[in-house]
Amino acid sequence: MSFLEFMSVPAILFMVIVAPLWLIFHYKTTWKNQKANGDAEEKSVKEMWLVAQRLENRVANLEKLLDAEAPGWRETNR
Repeated sequence: MSFLEFMSVPAILFMVIVAPLWLIFHYKTTWKNQKANGDAEEKSVKEMWLVAQRLENRVANLEKLLDAEAPGWRETNR
């Protein structure tokens, strides 16, 4: 029995049994991690959205104040 014939049996067993199980468990773990990260990212995006809305309201209020105090401020800054 040559070395090539001797190594073909473990190689075939690896490809048929170990490799598919390895891939299945790898992607199962990856999907779980993505789901856990997805929940945290969703919460983070919601928080950022609220902060952006507050900042937008602040800018609008500042523009109103500037329009009342210095009516030509938009033309002078361009």
